[in-house]
Amino acid sequence: MVIFHVLAVAAFFYTTWSAVVVALVLHWICVGFGIGLGYHRLHTHRSYKTPKLLDYFFAVCGTLTLEGGPIFWVAVHRIHHQKSDQPGDPHTPREGAWWAHMLWVMFGDALHGNTEVMGKYAPDLMKDKFYRVLTTYHWVPLTVLGLILLAIGGIPWVLWGIFLRVVVGLHVTWLVNSATHMWGSRRFETSDDSKNSFWVALITFGEGWHNNHHAHPRSARHGMVWSEIDITWMHLCIMKKVGLAWDIVVPTQSQIERKEIDVEEAAA
Repeated sequence: MVIFHVLAVAAFFYTTWSAVVVALVLHWICVGFGIGLGYHRLHTHRSYKTPKLLDYFFAVCGTLTLEGGPIFWVAVHRIHHQKSDQPGDPHTPREGAWWAHMLWVMFGDALHGNTEVMGKYAPDLMKDKFYRVLTTYHWVPLTVLGLILLAIGGIPWVLWGIFLRVVVGLHVTWLVNSATHMWGSRRFETSDDSKNSFWVALITFGEGWHNNHHAHPRSARHGMVWSEIDITWMHLCIMKKVGLAWDIVVPTQSQIERKEIDVEEAAA
């Protein structure tokens, strides 16, 4: 982790426009598709269905973020929802802001490498050999990508497309674990500390509407109104139009209203 951060800083000394473009495109693919569309809304919450090959593609994109394999990621997130901001939550800010942001990854009981133990929280993924193999060898796609970038664009592309891009992606994702459980607004009554954060939503393709998400975890749409920008939801709408997404789960208006906080009552 330290090496990645050091080399991320080094990237600024090897800046080329092509390297910057590569990093931005890969950030969109890896965080937007891999985490938002894949690991989170598809693999963890099953909020929509998609062709199996695209499902697998999103999973591979998820490994390129260095956030672990699909079984690990899904298991940790499901545990987080079961015990959100309670004892047993892997990354609650109640244990400290830095703990929630990144220390839990290095020192927590996340059991990163124990696929069998984590698998009991993701039995649906454990049934599929592809996910089991990808979780065990989750570092392979990133290594292959690094070699490809080195061959095409040299050191600048590797530093920007791998090291800086991965570090930015990690911290962006970790902000959902830390910042959106500490700062922001609450639209829904939930049993945890989840908040909605406009700025986190912008840099995470819509994952920052975290209070909305905890109130309606199976919803494929996190931004519940037009002003809550949810780029991942936009991706899904496009996928639906071209026949690549179906059975998309969204809450009904009555379900939304039932959980909404009464602003006047809360202010009284």
